[in-house]
Amino acid sequence: MKNSSDLQRYFLAIIPPEPILSEAHALKLHFKEAYNSKASLHSPPHITLHMPFLWKEKKERMLIDSLQSFTSTKESFDITLHDFKAFAPRVIYIDVEPNPFLQQFQKELERFCKKSFQLFNANRLDLPFHPHLTLAFRDLKKDTFNLAWDEFKSREYRCGFNLDRIALLKHDGQVWQIQAWCSLSPNKDLK
Repeated sequence: MKNSSDLQRYFLAIIPPEPILSEAHALKLHFKEAYNSKASLHSPPHITLHMPFLWKEKKERMLIDSLQSFTSTKESFDITLHDFKAFAPRVIYIDVEPNPFLQQFQKELERFCKKSFQLFNANRLDLPFHPHLTLAFRDLKKDTFNLAWDEFKSREYRCGFNLDRIALLKHDGQVWQIQAWCSLSPNKDLK
């Protein structure tokens, strides 16, 4: 039996609502079936806000409550997903249109996590925040990347949603599961 003080793996992400969630999941399944790339199926379709980090499971409730306090002070905003892009030669994703509200929200969330929990977004030192929804990565072989990219590079995709909550995900030893939702305040301008 697991000791409740064990460190667990968590990360923070945007999980799109339905029907976008199911559409993105179907695309991940396509990459598995057509290109033998299944690593992205280990988590729900998402846009990463904070890279995975270790946290004591016994302090999980405090983490969730603190995150909810933070997000409740932020107003919801719209996000648009637009077409497919790649980080050659391994990653194919749905792109997120440039969005100053998302950039600011992520920066403030990162700062909050650093100050409140001493959590650092290690990759952010080398790579700036580039919001995207990954469909295939890591196990997409270089030789099949070109075939997959040929299929998706000219394909059109466009949809949007209102970001009104973010997810705390927890690794269960096999896959990432949504552990908690943290809601943003309704945007008065969107009413």
